[in-house]
Amino acid sequence: MRRFSFRPEPDPYCQAKYTFCPTSSPIPIMKGSDVIEVFRLQTPVWEFKYGNLLGHLKIMHDAIGFRSTLTGKNYTMEWYELFQLGNCTFPHLRPEMDAPFWCNQGAACFFEGIDDIHWKENGTLTLVATISGNTFNKMAKWVKQDNETGIYYETWTVQASPGKGVETWFESYDCSKFVLRTYEKLAELGAKFKKVETNYTRIFLYSGEPTYLGNETSIFGPTGNKTLASVIKRFYYPFKPHLSMKEFLWSLLQIFDSVVMHRQFYLFYNFEYWFLPMKFPFIKITYEEIPLPNT
Repeated sequence: MRRFSFRPEPDPYCQAKYTFCPTSSPIPIMKGSDVIEVFRLQTPVWEFKYGNLLGHLKIMHDAIGFRSTLTGKNYTMEWYELFQLGNCTFPHLRPEMDAPFWCNQGAACFFEGIDDIHWKENGTLTLVATISGNTFNKMAKWVKQDNETGIYYETWTVQASPGKGVETWFESYDCSKFVLRTYEKLAELGAKFKKVETNYTRIFLYSGEPTYLGNETSIFGPTGNKTLASVIKRFYYPFKPHLSMKEFLWSLLQIFDSVVMHRQFYLFYNFEYWFLPMKFPFIKITYEEIPLPNT
């Protein structure tokens, strides 16, 4: 995923149903001699609303917890969408705009406290490492830099086929990838991890070699490819929010026709559009083990 020199202000058009990071607090500076416990946190996506419903499908959200043994204070750190998953995965088609409009920023959220019930009831709250206060402070500086330069959420991992060692065309950039990056940074700073099984949700698309189509200007601009622009907007149209069950079912049929019957998918990645010639099994949600560093 491309890195950026700064994080732009979100467009006011982008609105979150649930406020992003409502209880955020600055990352504290720990005393160097402090011993910080590091926790793996995982719970079903939207557990606060649907309980364990998405847990049955292994669609999980990941975060990291910290506890200062010096002060006894707990903290939660996570990375997720500013405007919910749907907005990060598919665009808005605004009548007044030629190009699809994306509300796809993601960001880190840090706040005091760990909601034990939220993580334990249907998920995981497990000690995975202990680090010094100095190591925590170095990690905090890295988190700030990572958050300012990695700013867009990406739902899909696109591969040539299921299995290990196959061609990966595009990598996701989501909550679990933030957790994995943080673990790797802590290991780089000297953290020793316990041998604990750690599984993560990944959502795959399967396709042949993608074809680069262009960027917003070259496709949707004044001298753009109007035919291609129309095709891409028509592909995204069924993914819009639905007002009725009838509309939802009709859209589902259109999506099935595009992705499965005609084997087509249009991906927006790093501000570029790509055509994916889809392959069986088309889409798959996995819950795979990715070991902790050096275990």
